[in-house]
Amino acid sequence: MRIVHRFVAVALAACVAVLGGCSGGSSPAQTLTVMAGSEVKDLEPLFADLEKSTGVHLDVTYSGTLAGIDKIENTTSASDAPDVAWFSQAKYLDLTDTKHVVKTSSKTMLSPVVLGVKESKARELGWIGKPVTWSQIEAAAGAGKLRYAMTNPTTSNSGFSAVVAVATALTGSGDAVRADQINGAKLTQFFAGQKLAAGSSGWLADAYVKSQDDLDGMINYESVLLGLNAGGTLHEKLYLVYPTDGVVTADYPFMLLNDQKRAAYDKVVAYLRSPDAQRRIMETTYRRPIDPSIALLPVFPKNVLVETQFPNSRAAVDTILLAYLNKHRIPAHAYFVLDTSGSMNGERLQSVQKALHILAGDDDSLTGKFARFDDREEVTFITFNSRVTDQRTWTMHGVNDPATFGEIGRYADGLTAGGNTAIYDALDVALDEAQKEPAGRYPSIVLMTDGENNSGEDARDFLSKYQSRAVKVRIFPVFIGEADPKELGTIADASGGRAFDARSLSLPEIFKDIRGYQ
Repeated sequence: MRIVHRFVAVALAACVAVLGGCSGGSSPAQTLTVMAGSEVKDLEPLFADLEKSTGVHLDVTYSGTLAGIDKIENTTSASDAPDVAWFSQAKYLDLTDTKHVVKTSSKTMLSPVVLGVKESKARELGWIGKPVTWSQIEAAAGAGKLRYAMTNPTTSNSGFSAVVAVATALTGSGDAVRADQINGAKLTQFFAGQKLAAGSSGWLADAYVKSQDDLDGMINYESVLLGLNAGGTLHEKLYLVYPTDGVVTADYPFMLLNDQKRAAYDKVVAYLRSPDAQRRIMETTYRRPIDPSIALLPVFPKNVLVETQFPNSRAAVDTILLAYLNKHRIPAHAYFVLDTSGSMNGERLQSVQKALHILAGDDDSLTGKFARFDDREEVTFITFNSRVTDQRTWTMHGVNDPATFGEIGRYADGLTAGGNTAIYDALDVALDEAQKEPAGRYPSIVLMTDGENNSGEDARDFLSKYQSRAVKVRIFPVFIGEADPKELGTIADASGGRAFDARSLSLPEIFKDIRGYQ
């Protein structure tokens, strides 16, 4: 009898281990690790139903498109690589995938990158109900008649897609743009209208809402623009302009990197491309379905989109992106307000020094070369502890300016820590300098601190003075250690900036990310 009982107990234990319970249980979900663009975060409400329907759990890590590609390309161990990549487009990865890391790929939804313009501005420009080209948009921007928001093309796919479409259209050839065809004068005119930059499409939309009275429109995904129109946060709805000389459409490919997970991958793709899931994606995110037989919602226009031919070489794409940074966009003035109080001594200060070396050209990775300081850019470092201890400004001369990069690297190496923390006195100094900025520059302030303010004026005094300033400059606090996240988040929100938490990400990663907002 004891032998029988023991046999039953062992059998039941095995049943639980293998099946998750013999009675009424279900098999544990398979897991796919996914490196995804931040744009697809709005699909998370579907994931529970996806898992229930397929038995596959998605373990998602979010990243910018180029940053994600960089990580995939530089992963040395197969065990560290994600099973799947899911960005808004794979065109850049296709040009760089010499290792053939992508085993197969399936498009999951569609959203072209277009221009949304306030209806009153579109009417003023004569664009309502008329075909509009990128050349017309360029002319309006260059004449000061169109002030728009757009993401940085080196960190976000919506800006990347827009730059490719504009650069291609302005050649007038109709073919995929080559590096030697770029029309620099017209691109400079086009980017003269960019008054708000961002590192991600979602943050750009939120920032546009806060600054909408000072802007005429925004370049972003059709889905984001339609969502804003439906969201009730706009003072004036956006009229969507689909340039007739070409757009780049995001198709959100679900890309298998780990061939051992093909069965789970196939289940997820089948779910995402099913008619029910496609309709739900369209209705909740305003992305177009892959299946042309699914009727579009009334908010989608009936016009046929002209798709821009994508460059056929990575060199051509990189030339376009570097030309944006170093030649055609409004030059930046980046202020870095750096905490050198006593608590920064050791690893924290070393991390800041490493991050500054990356910005000064010491990182040749994909993201590193786009994060470094740009030609024509001015860079100011303001260090502080109990008071402001130093202020130094450099102007970049030429692409990858080795002399100035060397000076910045040596300056970073010479930073030392000691004293208390006067955050807002130092921010005041940066803002005083930014008030003197000429109209032809785009200023921003990065604050790096690891402690609570314990010297000089407090946050309330600073915010009161900030609101009275004639020139409002976006502030991007980076906090670590004992710094007050809530207080610094309030500073970021009041200035239209964004706070970054260095307790969960490395400072070098964050400083690279911030470059998309400068």
